[in-house]
Amino acid sequence: MIALRQIFAFAICFIAADLTSGVLARAQTQQEVPPLSTLWLPRHQQHPGAATPLKSPAPQPEPSLEVPSLKLRTQPGYEQVTITVTDSSNRYVTDLKPEDFRVFEANQQRPIVYTRIDRRAPVSLGIIVDCSTSMASKLPVARAAIARMLDDLDPSDEVFLEAFSARAKLLQPFTFDHRDITYHLRDLQPVSWTALYDAIYSGLHETLRARREKCVLLVVTDGIDTGSRISRQRVIDTARAMRVLIYTIGIGEQLVDREGGFFERLTRSDSDEVDMNILRTLSDETGALSFNLRRLEDGKELSEDCEKISRELREQYTIGYLAPDSGKHGYRPLRVEIPGHPELSVRVRKGLVGIPE
Repeated sequence: MIALRQIFAFAICFIAADLTSGVLARAQTQQEVPPLSTLWLPRHQQHPGAATPLKSPAPQPEPSLEVPSLKLRTQPGYEQVTITVTDSSNRYVTDLKPEDFRVFEANQQRPIVYTRIDRRAPVSLGIIVDCSTSMASKLPVARAAIARMLDDLDPSDEVFLEAFSARAKLLQPFTFDHRDITYHLRDLQPVSWTALYDAIYSGLHETLRARREKCVLLVVTDGIDTGSRISRQRVIDTARAMRVLIYTIGIGEQLVDREGGFFERLTRSDSDEVDMNILRTLSDETGALSFNLRRLEDGKELSEDCEKISRELREQYTIGYLAPDSGKHGYRPLRVEIPGHPELSVRVRKGLVGIPE
């Protein structure tokens, strides 16, 4: 028997469906792309014009996890970043001590006041899937890979699912019941062209509702942007401003820059080119990873990439440091060094942006 909440969810989605454009069956009401200023507000904080936060099941109990004290987190200039460390064989290194790290913000070394290995750290994960017409033959494989990724997550992780073609649609808000995400994977249906920038921007906005301090986006696409209202640079600036890891998977041949750094505006829906430039930029800026699959084939490589992402989230460090003199404005480059282990590679977000008044 279908559960009552599934019946209720179906009814709500049916009412909200966009019948005029036929996009994305059983989707929720379209979310307006919010102004950039709303993205600077702390999570859980209501702001003018914001939608009322959607209710979801109560969070699962926190695993045994060391967290920074409230006193520490409220100190002026306290920052928290996620760091990934690998050796020459690209294996994760998780046995480093706090004294092994050096943090430099705006080329000044900052005192480290908190260090944690994220093996038991719960995450808030947003999954954003391209549903343009060029994805028609790829969606069954994408559904299967995402379903397997959900199996690898911890029950304390919350997840949302967003699909996009000409518009971004939130199919399932943050939930701790991963079966809700699996259920809505069937709503991934190929329609129309690709509003990639709008979708990522909308996904970043959705992370403001996250209950976990570690926020992650996974973007799966096989194309380039052909119809967003949000500009490419605005998406990059927003990614720089928010403390969200953006993992990206691009399916297709890499798109080559056209004249003057601009891309040819495509109107075809069956393009086999993917804009790896923007995907890599977003992943690099946030300290995450970007993958390029030239051919999807049986989906094995896509599943392996999803598995690698879910595993990496448990092999990272969280480091807190103090920079009370950095000020609130401007972009501050960030780097982390491990001077005692020059053979190791460190991946961290490229920089931080202060909160504007």
